[in-house]
Amino acid sequence: MYTRSFLNLFLFSLCFIVSLSHALNNGFSVELIHHDSVKSPFYQPTQTKYQRVVNAARQSISRVNHFYKDSVTNIPESTVIPDRGGYLMTYSVGTPPFKLYGVADTGSDIVWLQCQPCKECFNQTTPIFDPSNSSSYKNIPCESQTCNSLRDSSCSNQDSCQYSIKYGDQSHSRGDLSVETLTLASTNGRSISFPKTVIGCGNDNVGTFRGKTSGIVGLGGGSVSLIKQLGSTIGGKFSYCLVPLLVESKGSSTLHFGDAAVVSGQGVVSTPLLKKYPQPFYYLTLEAFTVGNKRIEFVGDSTGDDEGNIIIDSGTTLTLLPSEDYTNLESAVAELVDLERVEDPNNIFSLCYSVTSDAYDFPIITANFKGADVKLHSISTFIPIARGTVCLGFVPSQIGSIFGNLAQQNLLVGYDLIKKVVSFKPIDCTRLG
Repeated sequence: MYTRSFLNLFLFSLCFIVSLSHALNNGFSVELIHHDSVKSPFYQPTQTKYQRVVNAARQSISRVNHFYKDSVTNIPESTVIPDRGGYLMTYSVGTPPFKLYGVADTGSDIVWLQCQPCKECFNQTTPIFDPSNSSSYKNIPCESQTCNSLRDSSCSNQDSCQYSIKYGDQSHSRGDLSVETLTLASTNGRSISFPKTVIGCGNDNVGTFRGKTSGIVGLGGGSVSLIKQLGSTIGGKFSYCLVPLLVESKGSSTLHFGDAAVVSGQGVVSTPLLKKYPQPFYYLTLEAFTVGNKRIEFVGDSTGDDEGNIIIDSGTTLTLLPSEDYTNLESAVAELVDLERVEDPNNIFSLCYSVTSDAYDFPIITANFKGADVKLHSISTFIPIARGTVCLGFVPSQIGSIFGNLAQQNLLVGYDLIKKVVSFKPIDCTRLG
C-alpha cells in the first residue's frame, strides 16, 4: 500500500547467528531504504529529485482511496499499494535462509511473498522463493485458529489454509498460508531468526509490484502482521526514524524493535493509539493544527468521529486532510508566507511558492494530537517539486485523513501496543543511521 524517503539497505549476514533470547535483551534494529534512494533496487539515476517527489505525491493521493475503500464498500480488502514513496527492508525466509526484498508497511497486516510454483506472478527480477527447498516450511491446516482469524481465507483440496488479499486497484495475492523461519539482519551485523512465523506464500499474484520486490512485510495491527507475531518478544514495541527525503546524508532510516524501540528523554510527547476498522491501521486523534499563533481546529470527515480521526502511516508520503481542514490550514500558512505564489505544473499541490534559495524559513506547523503537540519544521512540510518551486506537502482528500511519512521526518516515532500510545521525539535521524 504505498509510499512514503531515503534510506539504506541493511546487508544480510550469515556470519553471526545469535540466539533470539540474547538478541532481544536490548532489542534490535534494522535499516530501511526508501524506494527512491540511491541504494534502492528501484533507483533510476535518470530521474531528477523533483520527478521522484512528484511520483511519490501521486502515489499518496491514490493510496488514501484504497485505505478507506473498506469502510465505503464493506468488502474486505488489504490496502497496501507498494509503489513509489515506500520503504523497503531485506529479510530472509526458510532453512537455509533465502534473501528477499519486501515493502515494509504499517498499513498491511500480513507478510506475503511470491512462491514457486507460480500460477501467475508479477515480474520479480530476483529469484522467487521455492518452499520445497526449505526444511522449515509447513502449510497451515484449515481448522487452525490462525486460518480462521484471517479476514479472507479458504480451504484447498489438500485441507491447507489459503489466504487471499485484494487491493483497491484490483491487484491481488493468493496462495498458501504457512509457517516458516523468518530472519532479520540487525544493524550490528548479526542475524536474528524467528521460527514458525506465519507468512503468505503466494503463487497467484497480480498488480503494480515490480523489480526485486517479492511482496509485503506487514507491520500493521492485524492478527498475523510481523509486529503482532513478534508480540511479547519485542514487548509490543517498535519505532522508526526517517531521514529527510532530499537531504544528502550517509545516515539511514532505521526500524527498531523491543527495548531498542523505546522513545524516551527530553522532548518526548505521546498520544493514545486507537483500534478501529479497518483493523490493520494505526489511528490517532488530531485535535488541531497551530500555525504561528493561530490554532485551526480539526473538523475531520463527515462521520463526525472525533476519536481516531487520522491514520498514521509509514507508506504514504504526503499528509492528506479533509477538504475543509486542508483549506483552513492552507489559509493560515499563506497568511504568514511573504513569497510569490506560483502554480504547480503537475496540478497536485495548490499552495506553491517561487524561491531563490533553500534558506527561506517557512512557519512551523504544529500538529496538535490529543496530549501531544508535534512541531513540524519546513523540511517536513514543504517540498521542492521543480527548480525554484516549493509546495506545501499537504493535500485535500474527500474520504479520509493520513499523517504521512514526510511529516514524520526527523522524528523518532514509537509505537507501544501494550500501553496503546504513539510517541514522538524530535531528533536528527541522519545521526542514528
